[in-house]
Amino acid sequence: MSWFKREDNEIVNDAERTVRTEGLWVRCPECRQILFKADLEANLQVCSKCGYHFRLGARERIASLLEPGYKLVDLDLRSTDPLAFTDLKPYQARLKEAQKKTGLNDAVLNAIGDLGPHPVVLSVMEYRFIGGSMGSVAGETIARAVDRSLETRHPLIIVAASGGARMMEGIASLMQLAKTSAGIARLHDEKIPYISIMTDPTTGGVTASFAMLGDLNIAEPGALIGFAGPRVIEQTIRQKLPEGFQRSEFLLEHGFLDAIVPRGEMKQYLVDALTWMKQS
Repeated sequence: MSWFKREDNEIVNDAERTVRTEGLWVRCPECRQILFKADLEANLQVCSKCGYHFRLGARERIASLLEPGYKLVDLDLRSTDPLAFTDLKPYQARLKEAQKKTGLNDAVLNAIGDLGPHPVVLSVMEYRFIGGSMGSVAGETIARAVDRSLETRHPLIIVAASGGARMMEGIASLMQLAKTSAGIARLHDEKIPYISIMTDPTTGGVTASFAMLGDLNIAEPGALIGFAGPRVIEQTIRQKLPEGFQRSEFLLEHGFLDAIVPRGEMKQYLVDALTWMKQS
C-alpha cells in the first residue's frame, strides 16, 4: 500500500495520523499493568489486576459511601494566613492553587446523609489539598462534624488521608490535635459511635489525634499509617526497618487496627458495623 492516499485532492501522510490517548490509560504502580481509566474509575480507583488502591478524592469517597440525596455542609470556611508564611511561594498562593485544583476551600469535606439504613455524619479528608494537611480550618471542620454528631446523636465517620499538621500555620495547626481529640472524647462520653477509616497516607498529627481514637479503627489495604515517616525513622535510629513497616497489614498484625477492608467492601462493612453497634 502506498504511504499516502488522496482525500479531496489532498495528499495525507498516514504516518501523521495519530490517535490521541493521553489521559485514557493509567499504569498501576504495584503490578505495572496498563489500566483503562474509565474502568479504574468504575472500580472505585482500585486496580482490577492486583487490588492496588489508588487515592480517592473526597467527593468521590462521599459518593461511594452515602446514599443519593446526601448533603455537603460546612462549606463556608476558608484558611487565613496568620503568620504571613512564605517558603518557595507564599502560603496564600498555595491556598489559591489548591482551591483551584480541588474545587474545595480546604482539606476536609463534611456531609450528612444515610449509609444504608443508618443516618451518619461523614467527614472526609482531601489529600490533593496541600497533602491533606490539617490547619485551623481542617480542624474546625472536623470539630463541626463532631458537634453535629453530638447534636443529632448520629454516628460519626472520619476518613483520614493526610501528611500531618500544616506547617504554614504553626502552633494554630498543632492546636487542632488537642481540639479534635477533645471532641472525640465527648463522643465517647455520650456513647455515640465513632468509626475511623485510615487511607493512604495517614501520618503525622492526624495519626496522633483523631485517626487512632475510633471505637473502630479500620484501614484500606496497603495504606501508609504512622507518625513519622519510614525514612525519618531509619535516619534517626540508623537501622533498617522491617518489610512493610507502617503499612496497614503490619499495623493489623501488631494490634494497632481492628480491620483492613478493601474499598469495594467498605460500605457494606460499615453498614454491618453500625447495625452491630446499634444493637449492642
